[in-house]
Amino acid sequence: MTERFTAISFVASETPEAEAARAKLVERYGDADPAEAEVVVALGGDGLMLQTLHRFMGTAKPIYGMNRGSVGFLMNEFRERGLRQKLEAAHRSVVHPLVMTAVDCNGKRIEARAINEVSLFRRSYQAAKLRISVDGQVRLSELVADGVLLATPAGSTAYNLSANGPILPLDAPLLALTPLSPFRPRRWRGALLPDHARVTIAVLEAEKRPVSAVADHTQIDNVISVQIAIDRSLDLVMMHDPGHSLDERILREQFGY
Repeated sequence: MTERFTAISFVASETPEAEAARAKLVERYGDADPAEAEVVVALGGDGLMLQTLHRFMGTAKPIYGMNRGSVGFLMNEFRERGLRQKLEAAHRSVVHPLVMTAVDCNGKRIEARAINEVSLFRRSYQAAKLRISVDGQVRLSELVADGVLLATPAGSTAYNLSANGPILPLDAPLLALTPLSPFRPRRWRGALLPDHARVTIAVLEAEKRPVSAVADHTQIDNVISVQIAIDRSLDLVMMHDPGHSLDERILREQFGY
């Protein structure tokens, strides 16, 4: 019987543990050129998984992560033996990234994509002042806060959860809009938006209260406006062992275990 995954490419974070694991796996399974590989195996933590998904964005190449880092929410348990069988049995999760279009104080437009969330942060001792519009309609004329973020379901258990945002099931057609240390309106704790929404965040008093926008690992300083929407033209494929799918992990987070 011909195995489905014969060409495997390995990537690893720059830690001794991850590099040692990669060396053992390459010796056992070989190391295909990433362009020719049927699957990419990422060895590290969640940060490496996000970097790998960004690196292969647009290829629809499946990524299978094995935990050799400190945080492994997106990763599978590391095992050296039986990798091809594990790949054959793995379940696939398909997610779509956010696309952020930011305009800085010089009028420059910068586009970046985020798998977890797009965040806006204050850059000075003063709180940011932000105006939030959804599909062209102003929904919050002034938010005074440390910032705000828009998270995908896949990212809802990351920074969004730390900011007391809701955990979203992976297949929920929703985005979580969550404030960061809000001051006014005092009772506003965020919103759940349909995933087809286009969110525009304008920075008020941008010179006095500078703000940075961050899409995963891409940061743009001194922004004056940011538009965010789901990019459905890109499929990002993660693979997880049976019983440990991304859906199951998110469900476990909802019940606190």
